[in-house]
Amino acid sequence: MTKSRLNKSNLVQTGFGICLLLLVLFLHADSHEEAGEGTTEPIVETDPQQEEVDDLAQADLTLLERVSIERGKTLSGTCVACHGDDGNTQIPEYSNIAGQNEKYLLKQLKLIQSKEREIVLMVGQLDNFNDDDLQSLARYYSSLTPIIVQANPDNLALGEAIYRGGIKEKSIAACTACHAPQGTGNLLAGFPRVSGQTVPYLVNTLKEYRSQTRTSDEDVGSMMRDIAKNLSDEEIEAVANYMTSLY
Repeated sequence: MTKSRLNKSNLVQTGFGICLLLLVLFLHADSHEEAGEGTTEPIVETDPQQEEVDDLAQADLTLLERVSIERGKTLSGTCVACHGDDGNTQIPEYSNIAGQNEKYLLKQLKLIQSKEREIVLMVGQLDNFNDDDLQSLARYYSSLTPIIVQANPDNLALGEAIYRGGIKEKSIAACTACHAPQGTGNLLAGFPRVSGQTVPYLVNTLKEYRSQTRTSDEDVGSMMRDIAKNLSDEEIEAVANYMTSLY
């Protein structure tokens, strides 16, 4: 009788233990599911056809750019007399436009076409060009390789000091802020490349800003005129000489 009661008691305890174990396992599994809620990233199925369309669109864009560059080359016939066959001029007073930032070139072409920027030798040159023509011309010249010009060593130190550090007492900021340490400019902002530019052209440009005869910096708050008005002839020549040899 006593033995039978003990067996029943053991069975009850064993059954209770099993139930308790199952309950613990259930709660443990449920807590893991709750912890995982909101953290599991959804599975995104890719559409092979859409990927193919995207690839073709990218290929077409590259093709369109190449076509635009070739069109720009065909439109550049009248430009070579002043800016050279490859966008690098043989006349120091004119600008090198090979490798110039596309956005900057396009802006200047539009200003010249609208006569907001007056260049005597370019009067009428762009009258028959539409916006696509100007874009192609800018894209073509920006795709060309700029030259590296040897600077005059005599005033390099002054030019470097101005370009990299500005002139604090005249409230002139460092040129690197807009034209980059290597003089490559800023593509997104449309600030021009100054590296490889001819010294006479850079000197004339800074003096035109200083005298207010060039006003193509309106969209950046007359920034270049505000800087140039405080530069002496010596400082202009020094910084122009330094910029030409940057690369």
